Amino acid sequence: MAEGYLLGVDIGTYSSKGVLVKPDGTLVASHTVPHGMDMPKPGHFEMDADGVWWHDFVVIVRALLEKSGIRPTDILSIGTSAIGSCVLPIDEAGRPLRPGILYGIDTRASKEIAQLESVLGKETIFRISGSHLTSQASGPKILWIRNNEPEVYARARWFLTSEAYLVYRLTGVPSIDIYTAAGYAPLYDVRRRQWIPEIAAHIVPLDRLPKAYWSYEVVGKVTREAAQETGLAEGTPVVAGTTDAAAEALSAGVADFGDMMLMFGSSIFFIMKTAELIQTEHFWSSNFLEEGAYSFLGGMSTAGSLTTWFRDQFGTWEVEQEKNGGPDAYAQFAELAAQSSAGAKGLIALPYFAGERTPLHDPQAVGVLFGLRLEHTKGDVYRALLEGVAYGIRHNLEVMEQEGVRPARILAVGGGTKNRLWMGIVSDACGVQLHIPAQQIGASYGDAFLAGRGIGLFQSLADIRQWVKVREVVHPDGKDRPAYDFHYAVFRELYQATRSLMHRLSQHVAGEG
Repeated sequence: MAEGYLLGVDIGTYSSKGVLVKPDGTLVASHTVPHGMDMPKPGHFEMDADGVWWHDFVVIVRALLEKSGIRPTDILSIGTSAIGSCVLPIDEAGRPLRPGILYGIDTRASKEIAQLESVLGKETIFRISGSHLTSQASGPKILWIRNNEPEVYARARWFLTSEAYLVYRLTGVPSIDIYTAAGYAPLYDVRRRQWIPEIAAHIVPLDRLPKAYWSYEVVGKVTREAAQETGLAEGTPVVAGTTDAAAEALSAGVADFGDMMLMFGSSIFFIMKTAELIQTEHFWSSNFLEEGAYSFLGGMSTAGSLTTWFRDQFGTWEVEQEKNGGPDAYAQFAELAAQSSAGAKGLIALPYFAGERTPLHDPQAVGVLFGLRLEHTKGDVYRALLEGVAYGIRHNLEVMEQEGVRPARILAVGGGTKNRLWMGIVSDACGVQLHIPAQQIGASYGDAFLAGRGIGLFQSLADIRQWVKVREVVHPDGKDRPAYDFHYAVFRELYQATRSLMHRLSQHVAGEG
């Protein structure tokens, strides 16, 4: 194995993390930087490309070099990932023209989706590009800029993703990775792996869309300017990188066909590695991170963001206890929730606090707490939120199975896996085993592996088995399944019963905004 280190940096929704890893997978150093997310109006979610993405990258790299004491020339290769798929227009000089528009939680482009479906035809879009248009798609968001910010659109030389902007700042080369390019639906043909001219004509000229690379391919090398800013060595190879969820899947140990990563982050995202491209009505599909592998994908809009919301709005006492040396606030909430019971004493939460992605694809869905009575406690409410996410996962798994897709193994990762109660609820409510990897470093660890693959240290991404082992398996015990089955049935019916009211309310709020 080569001497030296691999650098991986991931820009997440609420924090960024970087790692230095030896080629055998040994973690040498890590550093995390928290950050925020802007919501200028309901349904609009953005981040400052320089103030967050590039800032965090520079801070992390300098911190890692200081912590580890290694020389910059000891870094063999660099891999990055970031939230996605995002849209960032930059000008001829590489300057961002506006904040980056975020992934599926940003629902601003509903009118543009309708516009494209009206002009091109919904089924034609699905036939040519392989996916239906949802809030996850970046193509309509580029069209939104064209329709609503024509001066920005006119000045845009390139439309980049979040991780591609990091690669651009490091190398000066505009790029997109093949996995993330599928997120630029309906602009990208995942079968032919190329941009689609006849669709691009309705959204953006092809020459403003960058060349696509496999995630492990070396795009360029660190420039002198980037070396001066970051402390890295000029000439260090930089691979294309990918979206954070795909890098997280790799870090979770997704190696075999049928392996599925279930990521408990601010949102829920799942990626299953498949031998063929599977296209269905309710989910997304893409190439995976190297040739010969595909991915089957879906996600919910909220998960950890719900527990964060609960802490910020109702956890004043627990947060104060944490500040005074007491247990973590989330650990206190989990203890309260454990004192409740399966079904949260008849309290059901629809977790659609930011709309919903798969399988509903309803950006106008809203959150609901149903069944509140005076005897309900803070612990009941918190448990209902945890169960609501579990029911959403079950909904996804059931629709997947109806469309002929079933994971062989579920690997659970992310901050939510620290909550043992939550993992038990998901396992019991869904009737599935959750395999929890020994390491929970996250997407940056997958980035480091991609960096190693790019310079030939590994033969394929399946070699991630050398780095990742399963620590434990959470099994459903069955005793609470009847309670979960009953409440899940109400959960499903509750959305259908309130959907039209949700839409009326969302449209009213949007009009006020």
